[in-house]
Amino acid sequence: MQPVRKRPLGKTSLEVSELGLGTWGLSGDGYGPVVLPEVDRVLDRAVASGVNLFDTADVYGRGAMEKKLGARLPKDKTYVVTKIGTDLEASPAQKRFDPSYLRVAFERSRERLDRSPLDVVLLHNPTEHALAKTETVAFMKELEERGLVRAWGVSVGSVEVGRAAIRAGARVIELAYNVFFAKDLHALSADVKEHGTGVLARSVLAHGLLTGHWSPEREFYAGDHRADRWNSKELAQRIQQLDALRPFAKAEDVGTLRSVALRFVLANQLVSSAIVGPRSVAQFDQLEREAGEPPYLKDTVMVELAARLKAVGVEV
Repeated sequence: MQPVRKRPLGKTSLEVSELGLGTWGLSGDGYGPVVLPEVDRVLDRAVASGVNLFDTADVYGRGAMEKKLGARLPKDKTYVVTKIGTDLEASPAQKRFDPSYLRVAFERSRERLDRSPLDVVLLHNPTEHALAKTETVAFMKELEERGLVRAWGVSVGSVEVGRAAIRAGARVIELAYNVFFAKDLHALSADVKEHGTGVLARSVLAHGLLTGHWSPEREFYAGDHRADRWNSKELAQRIQQLDALRPFAKAEDVGTLRSVALRFVLANQLVSSAIVGPRSVAQFDQLEREAGEPPYLKDTVMVELAARLKAVGVEV
């Protein structure tokens, strides 16, 4: 199998793999406990396949994931995207984007990752109000101007925050983008093009929903964030909406709903990297295999898919 293809990360100098490895699930947060030796195997397998973009945050495993990446990844051929702005030491934990806190958080991430400079540092889901504070943006720009980071950006949760981030000069944004939730990136597309912003797409399989393996009665274990993401009625509706994708999973070169969903993301040339979150080598190999090759999904398929999604109530 050929190495994972590369794409430019916006107007930064970085060429990143079109599949990036997300590490929230590997940290043990979000989806429950992990098998530690398998975490190492997944990281090693990703590097061997040509993945050079690894997405993390200072709160994943309370910093343990950053430390793991710092020790495990070859620094000469990988990039790490990390996020700062969540104060876990506060009671209760809170978002903080004041420069005094960000400076401490940045230094801790730099020590754990053991890289100089850091590759990409994102503000971790700030509000539009937080981005309006000039001192916050000035601090992030200073990191880049001083050569402490290659590029700064924002992990965003809404169109409004995404637009504010881009207009503030963020060189990279990370946002949810998948076949069931594409509207935010579509709304931001003009801004992304105008500013040459790098786009990292997260939640590309909607936390596993788009694999098509769940029944409406699916239950999640304690410690799995999906237990609180949908109620039973919402989950049943989403699973029914998967029928819109099924006709496209019958082609010889596609074959599964997971492949349709992954190729949908990769077909968007605004996306620099699709962040996937396998928790085993088998899952990683499956995703790598089913990502396929350009053009991923034909234009005619994309048009028909959009129409079918709209017909089942998915906003496109």
